[in-house]
Formats: sequence, structure tokens, C-alpha cells
Amino acid sequence: MARRRKGRPVDGVILLDKPTGISSNDALQKVKRIFFAEKAGHTGALDPLATGMLPICFGEATKFSQFLLDSDKRYRVIAKLGERTDTSDSDGEVVQTREVKVDRGQLERCIAKFRGTTDQVPSMYSALKYQGRKLYEYAREGIEVPREARKITVYSVELLRFSNNEVEMELHVSKGTYIRTIVDDLGEMLGCGAHVTFLRRTGVSNFPVERMVTLEQLEAMLEQAKANDVVPSEVLDQLLLPTDTAVQDLPEVNILPAQAVYILNGNPVNAGRVPAEGTQVRITVGQQRDFIGVGVIDREGMLAPKRVMANKQTIQ
Repeated sequence: MARRRKGRPVDGVILLDKPTGISSNDALQKVKRIFFAEKAGHTGALDPLATGMLPICFGEATKFSQFLLDSDKRYRVIAKLGERTDTSDSDGEVVQTREVKVDRGQLERCIAKFRGTTDQVPSMYSALKYQGRKLYEYAREGIEVPREARKITVYSVELLRFSNNEVEMELHVSKGTYIRTIVDDLGEMLGCGAHVTFLRRTGVSNFPVERMVTLEQLEAMLEQAKANDVVPSEVLDQLLLPTDTAVQDLPEVNILPAQAVYILNGNPVNAGRVPAEGTQVRITVGQQRDFIGVGVIDREGMLAPKRVMANKQTIQ
């Protein structure tokens, strides 16, 4: 019996414009099948209700996906005042209905309280884990477990519209910020309750928004390639961003090819002038600035490898 192919080796990042109504994992599996990729992972889940930028990493790029999880995000959200739901969005059940007596001035004053660094208690309907299980698994069983407040930063929040008991806002936030929780907290501040009816992630780190593609576009490109007897990878792979875009915000340390051999084998090197101790850096090699991984500056000022590319074992 012939062995089933698991997919082809492909490296890079695709910026998916996730549709509403499916989970981030479902979206990931669809994209993975379209690219026939051997290995893939997404970088920070979006709720089924939510749409927008979902970076999906292939192959070696999955090693650096954590840096995207840690990056800041941008969102546009619409909240409905007067109703609170058990999930803080319109996918949940309404648990409380109250009259809305809110003017724009009061709304803007409450919104202003979210700016800056604050403590946020994650929703029970989040993917955070407690004793090995995700919080939403407990929530679906009607079990509430303790959650620790986490430091979040709201760099900016702008009120775009307030009409017919709807509030539309744009937010720029740090990692780990739950927009649903902000909306729920806002509703309680206003004394009327609120829940999310629309959520779109408009940006992750500094990724180019114009490079986003939809599932429909990917599927159409795949079918067109097959119809024209073209190898699909020759078309689809043109959409991929380089592997190191996942760490594009890290400072670069450029080393010599001879030093790269040591780095790729797990050994630190003296890279000359480097950033301060503890700084994580993007490692490139030679005049071509070939990306080979991520390192950290140790106490001796040496560049120590942290994660390196497996397919870069030969450096010219």
C-alpha cells in the first residue's frame, strides 16, 4: 500500500482574511489543504464571529509564530447596548436586558478609561487554559473557574459612531487583549450592558493589509491553476511573505558565514557591537542578509541562538 502524502515542504506566511462563521482552526485547515502544506499553524485565534487578518505560518515560519502572538493588534468593533450575553458577543444567549440611558459625553468618558495600561480579567469564553483545559470548555458546562487579571495596554481607542444603541470603535491594543471583555466592561460602566455584534481584526504587527487574501480567492486560484494545467504551488506560493516577516520588528544582527555555522549548531558567537543583554534579535548572514533564526544577547555580550532554520545548514 502506497504511503499517503502528508503535504509538501513550504515555508512562509500567508495573511488570510478570515471569514465569519468558522473557527480559526477550521480556516487554518482549509488553507493548509489548498497549499498542500506539510506543516502550518496560525498566530492568535479569532472568534468564529470575527473576521480579518489571521497570519498563517507554513513550515519553518511556525518556529517564529510566537512573536506574532506577542505583537499588537488593531480591531474595528460594533457593540449593541442594552443586552448582555453569556459570551459577550451575539453568538451567545442574552442573559440580561436593560434600558439604555446613555449620551455621547458619558460614552466618551467611559471609553477614555480603557486607554493606557489596565488589568483585564479574561472571559470564561476564552481559549486560555486552567488545569489543562480551555476556559470555554468549562463555560459550556456551566462551570466558572478563577482567572487572574492580566496587564493589557490599549494604545488607542476611537469612537467612530454612536446611534440606535450601537457603538462602533477602532482599537489598537497589546497582546492578550480581549475586545469582547472591553465591550462587556463598557456596558457595565454605562449601566445598560453590551455585547459584540461585529468584530474585524484590521492589523497584526506591521503586516501589509493589502496582502490579505480570502479563502474564496485562494480556492479560485487553485481551481484556475488546475484548469490551466499549471502546478498550483507556482501560483499560490507567490502570495507568501518571507519567513522572517514574523520577526520583522526585532533588531537585526548580521554575522559572517563562518559564524553562522556555529549559530546553526547551537553555539554562541561574538558578533561585535550588539544590543543590550537580554535583547532578542533577528539573525542574518553576510551581504545577502540571509535570515537564519532568532537569538538573544547573553550576559557576556555574545549572540546565542534561540530558534534557527532547519533548512539553513549550509551557508556559503
